[in-house]
Amino acid sequence: QVHLVESGGGLVQAGGSLRLSCAASTSDFGINDMAWFRQAPGKQRELVARITSTGMIYYGDSLKGRFTISTDNTKNTVYLQMNSLKPEDTAVYYCNAHDRRNYNYWGQGTQVTVSS
Repeated sequence: QVHLVESGGGLVQAGGSLRLSCAASTSDFGINDMAWFRQAPGKQRELVARITSTGMIYYGDSLKGRFTISTDNTKNTVYLQMNSLKPEDTAVYYCNAHDRRNYNYWGQGTQVTVSS
């Protein structure tokens, strides 16, 4: 079982920055990849960025360049640096992880609100 705890959400003005953190509990099976998703009201949950244990990084459409995903493997933590935020980035941001059995885990979500 992997427990994910997000932090760092909040209210920011358009053009501002936020850094989200997600700490994962230790897994006996190891973590294969970690990711950030987001879900805005009335919309489907979408991938923001994913980073694998081998360092491969994937970004959702149109987000690369403003958002940066990174990890601190010593702390089993993944970060999402969000710059030049726009009102349309307003959403609940969820941390996601797969262990090496490919079991899927979700955090509780953290609200990001960008005011215009």
